[in-house]
Amino acid sequence: MTSRHRRFFSLNLIPSILIFCLAISCTSQPGLVPAAVTPAVTASPTPFQPQSGISDVPYNSPSLPQVEPTFTPYPTPLVPADILPTPLQNIPTPGGLPFYLSNVNNPLTGLPVADPSLLERRPMAIKVANAPDYVRPQSGLTLADVVYEYYIEWGDTRFIAVMYGNDAQKVGPVRSGRYFDEHITRMYHAFFVFKFADPREYSYFKGSDLLDFLVVPGNASCPPFVLGPDQGREVYNNFFFDTTKFAACIAKKGVDNSRQPIRSGFFSNAPVTGALKVNRIYTRYSSYSYNYWEYDAATRKYFRYQETETMINGKPEAYAPLTDAETGLPVTADNVVMLFVPHTFATQNEQEDEIFHVDMVGSGEAFLFRDGTAFPARWYRTDIDQPILIATLDGIPLFLRPGRTFYQVIGETSTYTQNGTDWRFYFDTP
Repeated sequence: MTSRHRRFFSLNLIPSILIFCLAISCTSQPGLVPAAVTPAVTASPTPFQPQSGISDVPYNSPSLPQVEPTFTPYPTPLVPADILPTPLQNIPTPGGLPFYLSNVNNPLTGLPVADPSLLERRPMAIKVANAPDYVRPQSGLTLADVVYEYYIEWGDTRFIAVMYGNDAQKVGPVRSGRYFDEHITRMYHAFFVFKFADPREYSYFKGSDLLDFLVVPGNASCPPFVLGPDQGREVYNNFFFDTTKFAACIAKKGVDNSRQPIRSGFFSNAPVTGALKVNRIYTRYSSYSYNYWEYDAATRKYFRYQETETMINGKPEAYAPLTDAETGLPVTADNVVMLFVPHTFATQNEQEDEIFHVDMVGSGEAFLFRDGTAFPARWYRTDIDQPILIATLDGIPLFLRPGRTFYQVIGETSTYTQNGTDWRFYFDTP
């Protein structure tokens, strides 16, 4: 078994601050190099292109020279910079519109949708509980296009699921918001659906330009929160959101729900090959919250397994498959991306209460897992109101496999170990 302790350095990069309005009432490591891709099919169009002379098959690119990382327990102030290591630009379609405005594919998955009219709206970023464990199975995770899991406090994690290309009568249980959710709301031009928040965080959201976008439970059926069937849950953990009724609610209130300029990611169904084979991807956030993804070569998907025991008093780790109560299907992902992101506190008071600021701005280190293979990467947030970009260590965009992407957000000082085809990530913050 080998172990690598991750220390990270920041790129001098500042996002273009593009404020949008939503409205509703209520480092590279030695020996880790990108593997090769087998170009079995042509990749889908994208709004980005590497600079002239650089291959558009990023898995063939060489890794960067080794850079001695630096570390600071607090974010390094961003300094003005206009370019990535590889300049990126929007590519117009023959019709003159950027690809991300095309009606062909879902820009978040690279796949066509059964009902194209669903793409003519804003996405919904919905908070979904992952603790206590009796809230499982949750509803709607297999219908989300993109899901982020991140640490909230006291050993627990929570999901924020981006619903766009599908609808669901129940998504949830819906739980409270955190500062991190602002990043997702802005990146996807989304309605932010949550069940209130700590007064400090809730006051922050209400005092921001996102105020008219906050979707919280009310006394009427608009917004469409519904009480779920009693599964041993108290009322607080039994609220769900019905996305099928949300469009009518928005129209009734006269809110702009038109299609947004969300750029597409890079997607290619071409199978990839390489030396870094990975069968299981474990993430341990705490002894209370841990999981793994297991790759299934037959479906080319990753299947989620969630903890069933707390690892205290000598108890070993224990897992069970995570399923979706809404669809009855196992929770799967076509891509799993590990994001190393700074976790900080703004005040001593927030530190005492573990109210984190998960600062997903600029860039950071990452791993992309697809087709049973790992790719050392970096994440870039080039614009405050666009999804993050996953790129090689050279800054050349990486292709995701078309389908659902699940992002595991961990601290920038987190560690990982490799034991054959099993990789284990251990959440840590300064």
